[in-house]
Amino acid sequence: MNRFPENFLWGGATAANQCEGAWLEDGKGISTVDVIPYGEDRMPVNRGQLKMLECDDNHTYPAHEAIDMYHHYKEDIALFAEMGFKVYRFSILWTRILPNGDDEKPNEKGLAFYRSLIDECKKHNIEPLVTINHFDTPIALIKKYGGWKDKRMIDAFVHLCEILFDNFGDSVKYWLTFNEINMLLHMPFMGAGILYEEGENKDQVNYTAAHHELLASAKAVKMAHEMMPNSMVGCMLAAGQYYPYSCHPNDVWDALNSDRDNYFFIDVQARGEYPVWALKQMEHKGVKLNITEDDKKILKEGTVDFISFSYYCSRCTSADPEIQKNNSRGNAVFKAVVNPYLKASEWGWQIDPLGLRVTANTIYDRYQKPLFVVENGLGAVDKVEEDDSIHDSYRIEYLREHLKALRDTINIDGIPVLGYTSWGCIDLVSASTGEMKKRYGFIYVNKDDAGNGDLSRKKKDSFYWYQNVIKTNGESL
Repeated sequence: MNRFPENFLWGGATAANQCEGAWLEDGKGISTVDVIPYGEDRMPVNRGQLKMLECDDNHTYPAHEAIDMYHHYKEDIALFAEMGFKVYRFSILWTRILPNGDDEKPNEKGLAFYRSLIDECKKHNIEPLVTINHFDTPIALIKKYGGWKDKRMIDAFVHLCEILFDNFGDSVKYWLTFNEINMLLHMPFMGAGILYEEGENKDQVNYTAAHHELLASAKAVKMAHEMMPNSMVGCMLAAGQYYPYSCHPNDVWDALNSDRDNYFFIDVQARGEYPVWALKQMEHKGVKLNITEDDKKILKEGTVDFISFSYYCSRCTSADPEIQKNNSRGNAVFKAVVNPYLKASEWGWQIDPLGLRVTANTIYDRYQKPLFVVENGLGAVDKVEEDDSIHDSYRIEYLREHLKALRDTINIDGIPVLGYTSWGCIDLVSASTGEMKKRYGFIYVNKDDAGNGDLSRKKKDSFYWYQNVIKTNGESL
């Protein structure tokens, strides 16, 4: 009962746009994250409220250098191997492969980089888990089509997938189509390259873009099964159970609806059709989707093999306007109120290990497909001591309690879980804030919010702790 299943995939996760840097190197084109600035304009740009399709001299852009993994990946993967990683989740930048998003032929230098990265993983017996699209829309396609609001984005994405499957299908078994696909409704520019025109019905734009991403995902899944019969393709959800603030029926109903909104995309990707409540909700919002018979067939034929998700915290919600004023400082993307029974991180994210078990059980009850926890971790400020040591006991405690909950999910509840990849296994740029000081990693990267630092890597106490967790297959937490 104290061990995880044999062949459980232990590892860590990153995103290309938060760690690679080298934003214009070797023929790479410009992507959304390249123009999302640090500072007070970051969230308005993420949400599509402030138009920014080019860089200017008035802002700094953290993704341009990030932690320069583009030039440090061999060193970094060696450190992952030293911890004992069985799997490494990373993403592939669309514009490294197709600089304009829909180029006929791929950028050979981009292909060579990812081939080398995958080979490096294989050399260390680390299984690659590839996210095809992690908050990544080519700027050229936003200018050309308006991002995912245009159906032509589907063919461009499928073309990218075909190139990836053709080049890397012999080495990569596990794939994810879109990272946190539900984020499109909360941060439309970051999630789908959406900018609103004056007078546009934003709900119509968002759900149209969502439909296009869902069709693209389904086509990619079907293609993967045809081109790589032994592959497993999953979807990815920004998860976290919604708790009603009280047992008042209005609070319970509010929590139920908040969960439904969150699962909307996964309902389609796992079941192959829109749930009736979602269609009705769109109707009430004045949204009309042109769902053809061919679309329905595509969605049915392209259901995923497993459900992957991120979990950082649970969320609490209330229908009471007075309670709603006590907003949680946590993930600014999701509306939530403070849960009085939970402590919070330095960034206001409420810490709830049992919530991971609740969330995993809810997801499995809903879909009956294997699960994969592909993001979980604690963002915190780390102090480097005079002897270069970093004592991050708070991170160890967070991860320990969440892994205990996951172990119970598997051993007591019987839920099939393929693996666990902690988020930001090496420090990287925060997607929401653009900060470096909000660190998640087992490995410290010497860089600050202003861009200062020599990018050297240092092992934290959590590095050695996680190394032992993997070595004992979770028996020693």
